[in-house]
Amino acid sequence: MRSKHWYDYLWIWSIIYFSLGFFNILFAWLGMIDFLLPIIIAVFRGNKWFCNNMCGRGQLLSKLGGALKFLGNKQAPRWMASKWFRYGFLGFFLTMFSNMVFQTYLVAAEARSLTEAIKLFWTFKVPWGWTYTAGTVPDWIAQFSFGFYSLMLTSMLIGLIVMVLYKPRTWCTFCPMGTMTQSICKLRSKSNQNNN
Repeated sequence: MRSKHWYDYLWIWSIIYFSLGFFNILFAWLGMIDFLLPIIIAVFRGNKWFCNNMCGRGQLLSKLGGALKFLGNKQAPRWMASKWFRYGFLGFFLTMFSNMVFQTYLVAAEARSLTEAIKLFWTFKVPWGWTYTAGTVPDWIAQFSFGFYSLMLTSMLIGLIVMVLYKPRTWCTFCPMGTMTQSICKLRSKSNQNNN
């Protein structure tokens, strides 16, 4: 049994992140750490070290899944780990992220007003106005916060749903960040082979 490292406790970070965003939406920007760090590590180290060691969401799903031993713990359908589904979900995720950035741009350009709501599953608007006092920061910063927290919360809910239906870390088989970092690692490895 290996000794514990500081990064083995990053599941606490996931709880803190969602809690902070619940009370003040501007904390949603902290989620960019989880968005950029895996890519940076994949580019410079050429591996999925973040996914395997530092992913607080994966750790939290493992903890919750381990605690809920009454769950079926069934194997996920093979199509969930298939290339077409993983890359299809990544494409969908990036489209939703791009739309969120575009909405932020429209607010910055004053072409539309700030929407103080969380959009769950990219469809259902949940009023979230108590988490932000208008005028605290420029509207576009708040708009990005609402959009990004929506994305993070929706993906966490998907992770929880597949955890209950299948194994604790089923989300990890089609996580967009995992698929993206895997692609970066493959490209980096291919580039190194071509240079040798």
